[in-house]
Amino acid sequence: MTVMNDLDNRWLEGVVVLDLTRYLAGPACTRLLAELGADVIKVEHPPYGDPNRANRPRVNRRAGAHIQQNRGKRSLCLDINTDDGAAIIRALVAHVDVVVENFSPGVLDRKGLGYPELAAIRPGLIMASVSGFGQTGPLAHRPCFDMIAQAYAGVMHMTGEPDGPPMFAGMGLADTNAGVHAFAAVGHALFHRERTGRGTHLDIAMVDALFHMQQQAVHQASMDPDGPSPNRAGRHFSAASPAGTYKGPEGWIVIMCLEAQMPYLWAAMGRPDLADDPRFDSLPNRLANNDALTALIEDWMAGFSSDDAVMRALEDARVPHAPSLSPADALTHPHFVERGVVRHVEDPLAGDVVLPGFPFRSTDPLPPDHHSAPALGEHNHEILVGMLGMESTQVDDLESRGILSSKPY
Repeated sequence: MTVMNDLDNRWLEGVVVLDLTRYLAGPACTRLLAELGADVIKVEHPPYGDPNRANRPRVNRRAGAHIQQNRGKRSLCLDINTDDGAAIIRALVAHVDVVVENFSPGVLDRKGLGYPELAAIRPGLIMASVSGFGQTGPLAHRPCFDMIAQAYAGVMHMTGEPDGPPMFAGMGLADTNAGVHAFAAVGHALFHRERTGRGTHLDIAMVDALFHMQQQAVHQASMDPDGPSPNRAGRHFSAASPAGTYKGPEGWIVIMCLEAQMPYLWAAMGRPDLADDPRFDSLPNRLANNDALTALIEDWMAGFSSDDAVMRALEDARVPHAPSLSPADALTHPHFVERGVVRHVEDPLAGDVVLPGFPFRSTDPLPPDHHSAPALGEHNHEILVGMLGMESTQVDDLESRGILSSKPY
């Protein structure tokens, strides 16, 4: 019998990543790489490092955002705007497989740290540039945050009440989605390099990745140009009925039925006669009479003593449904707990912190979760002496001149 040790299941063991990112999209990508076993060197700007470190909530000067996005990385707090700092980046590139950055397009080129310069140092280098609008195009120069990307990608147009303003989806959807796309792109680029020996420069835009999630609202424009223009539909899904949120005895319950599930809903409601009601006997008719169907469903729900009782009736009839959980509710949901969707991590300064779990499972074990988020510049000496062969006195000199910085948190 083979005894497995921790190194046997570090999927990206031996892959070294230079992380020049901050905020959310870039750090989300490199955090996923770190959790699969890559050695991620996070370069942070002195004297404060990644702005995530200042986010709230904080305990003992440790921000939850920093703990979530930078666990498992080594921190090098280095001013790359100086000649010495840029020279260190070039020296490090000779030792890495992947560079991930999320500066505005052109910034690294102006520093002499663009992909052509770095690939000349490290043939086969993979570089992922994560930005709001991409490295090319008429919007490439614009600053971008999550809400801006949601607006350009049509997400806000499709969110909210029909007669109300476009609304922001209340989470970092564009940032995190771009980070996950960058994570996937880097993984495939590593596979491509293994087969061909060639590196590549990956261009991942928040708007591109988010627009890629659009479906009917995009292809309808060419396939049914004379049909109704897709628009926000409030608490209901405009392409199906019943599909949306319904007022239960205590809160909101989500139901979505396609044609195959309609007999199940009628059975749960004790109303098999509704199958022959001309208002509800087809999808077009249900959409045309959605308000009446909503009233029937909510009147039926009102006869129960609790939301749980409603959902038991729906479950017994195999009607697709869900409670509308708050993030706080999700933390203790037994399904989330059993699958590790929620995990507790022990931070050396903040203590027990609850974070989202790793997003996929595997029959071949994933790397063990022994990660902690680094203190600012915690690994300055380890990286510069251990990887580049610098003398400790040289590192101390860089710190005395403010090119390197460190803090105990």
